Order: sequence, then structure tokens, then C-alpha cells
Amino acid sequence: MFRVMLVEDDARLAELVMEYLSGYEFEVELVTRGDQALARFADIAPDLVVLDLMLPGLDGMVVCRQLRAVSEVPILILTAREDSYDEVSGLEQGADDFLNKPVQPRVLLARLRALMRRASARPATDGQPLVFGALTITPSERSVSWRGEPCVLSNTEYKLLLVLASSAGQVLSRDALLKKMRGIEFDGLDRSIDNSISKLRRRFDDAASEKIKTVWGEGYLFSPSAWA
Repeated sequence: MFRVMLVEDDARLAELVMEYLSGYEFEVELVTRGDQALARFADIAPDLVVLDLMLPGLDGMVVCRQLRAVSEVPILILTAREDSYDEVSGLEQGADDFLNKPVQPRVLLARLRALMRRASARPATDGQPLVFGALTITPSERSVSWRGEPCVLSNTEYKLLLVLASSAGQVLSRDALLKKMRGIEFDGLDRSIDNSISKLRRRFDDAASEKIKTVWGEGYLFSPSAWA
């Protein structure tokens, strides 16, 4: 049984979600205000968080950032706001997935199950730092240093870098990267991986794409020897 913290002020929707998920492997705890979410999170200790954006007390984006600062728990944003900026911003703030309302209950269930599968299949690093030349990734502290200086990455950039580095020397397709990062399959249109690769290359002075190589028609390869 997995415990879900549902942060939602729409009473009818909350009731429907709780009733549906309780018929499967999820136990749902409801929080109705954004400014109560962080404290309740500590009490509930959930395995997953389903988070609305438009909340009384505190905006859901702020709540997402607060939760991500203290935990790596999977967060799924569920909102009626349809602006693509909100989806990008939510993922950058640390959310793992994003769904627009109204949502089919079976779709929500499938996404939650995918998040749990992904959480259980995170790259195994035994807590030891990954060191490649001037790059050091310390998963136990969720930190990255480059040429002796701390490197601040967004949540998405950090996850992508960790996945790539954990498979150094191997080509990973967009489909494989999305499955490892978000538990979803590549639909042929999603450009989020390409955009994040571009951002990582700029951060690590990789204009020639030598550190993170593009293997045309296959995917991306983290070159372990190119980080001196």
C-alpha cells in the first residue's frame, strides 16, 4: 500500500480521487490548503504527492519548491491551468509529472504507478560520488561541482545529468531517458530531453558536444573521458 498526499481544495474532485485510488494500492490523505502542505507532509510521510496549483493560502508552485527542498518524493501536479508555461515551470520547480484537469481516473492511476516504478528504479550509485575529471556528482547530497565550484542545476537538469552519468559510455535513447526520469514513454514529439541536453551543454562549456554526445538516430552518450 502506497500513501498519497493529495493537496486539493476542490472537495468534489478530492472525494472522487480518494474513492477511486482507495480501490487500488493507494491510501490517500487530503490537505486542502497550500500553507498547510509542508507541515502535513512531515506528519503523513507520503510515498507520492498529487498537487493542485491554485490553492488557498499558498500557490502550488511554491509548495512544490518547498517539498522538493526537503524530499525526493515523486510529485505529480494536477491542475486546471492549461498554460504550457505552468507545465515547464512545474517540472523546473521539481515536479515529476503534470496532468491537466479534467483527468480520467485510470490515467491518474497509471501515472502514479509509473512514478512509483521510476522511484524504485533510480540509478544505483551506492551513495558514492560519481567523478569524471573536473565533474563530481554526489547523489547523497544531491550536489554537483564543476572545476572545483558548486554547480546549481534545476531539478530536471540534475536528474538528467545523473541518469546520463550513471550510464557513462552507453547510448541512451530519448525513450529510455524519459522512462528513467519521468516514467513515461517518448511520443515522438516531446522535446524536453533535447532542451535539457542543450542547457547542460551550456552549463558545462560543451559547445562541441564532446561531453554529452549526440548519436544520430539513437540518442545521447555521456563521455566519461571528456570532463577533464
